[in-house]
Amino acid sequence: MKRTVKIGGVSVGGGNPVAVQTMAKAAATDIKAIIEQAAAAKEAGCDIFRVAVPDMSAAAALREIRRNIDMPLVADIHFDYKLAIAAAKNRADKVRINPGNIKKAGLKELTAALKDLRVPVRVGVNGGSLEKSYKNSSDRASALASSAMDAIRLMEDLGFYDIVASLKSSSAAETVAAYRQIDKLCQYPLHIGVTEAGTPERGIIKSAAALGSLLLDGIGDTVRISLAADPTAEVKAARELLRAVGLDKSFVEVIACPRCGRCGYDVGGLAQKVEDYTRNVKKPLKIAVMGCVVNGSGEAGACDLGIAFGGDKAVVFKDGSVLKTVGADDAEGCLFEEIKKLLL
Repeated sequence: MKRTVKIGGVSVGGGNPVAVQTMAKAAATDIKAIIEQAAAAKEAGCDIFRVAVPDMSAAAALREIRRNIDMPLVADIHFDYKLAIAAAKNRADKVRINPGNIKKAGLKELTAALKDLRVPVRVGVNGGSLEKSYKNSSDRASALASSAMDAIRLMEDLGFYDIVASLKSSSAAETVAAYRQIDKLCQYPLHIGVTEAGTPERGIIKSAAALGSLLLDGIGDTVRISLAADPTAEVKAARELLRAVGLDKSFVEVIACPRCGRCGYDVGGLAQKVEDYTRNVKKPLKIAVMGCVVNGSGEAGACDLGIAFGGDKAVVFKDGSVLKTVGADDAEGCLFEEIKKLLL
């Protein structure tokens, strides 16, 4: 189990639930846009919100942003360690720095300041910005892990331990290999993600392949799915990932058969209606919409509620037992009646 690091009001590591992060797509100085994006992300299920800080005006804007958002605020810093110090002084709950573009002397000064201010740091290594000594390594996963550990050991030598680590690559396989290495070396919480994952269609799949593998192995304490999309899309994708790997159970899971020539009912359409109807329900329930008798009765019978079609009839199951048999034309209405009872 990793150390616990507190980021504002959210604790990561130490067996705490995996926290979902996203990043603003507006400039920090556009405070109104940042606040709006943060509110939408929070509504979608975000736990931690990050903002890019490229200059001192952005660092100064953090104070007003902090006053107006209802979750931990992280400042994302590259190149200039002084920006990280300014961000911490302006009430950032955590700073993220990239050891690939901050010199050792600056890292030491920053560490001393963060220790004094009691602000945690994420040592965030990126595959595209490794320092020169690692840039041409043939084993990039090891290079990512080594780069992070170099910075972590420097901070430890200075008596600073409020650290989160991340090793991000645009390659799913490289990302997984790097995190598996540092997980064995590092006592600190791991922020997992695939950097520059791409558009939602491909980026979600790439991220799910990498991050799902890690989460199923018990690796990862906080997660961001990085997409060329709105922050809320990132949050929703991350939440669905946590549900898929069993780390978030407070939702209604709707399972449905893929449909084949044996099925004469629009199972997909009905399953989508059920999912839309229960989307915001925070109860750990499982509902099945199945198209035929091959696996239908078994899958539906194993759920809190389910329906299995066969010819011109449908069987409704509840808690593993047959509740009733109805005509196919009445099946949708019957199913939703039972769903409403279940949600009371």
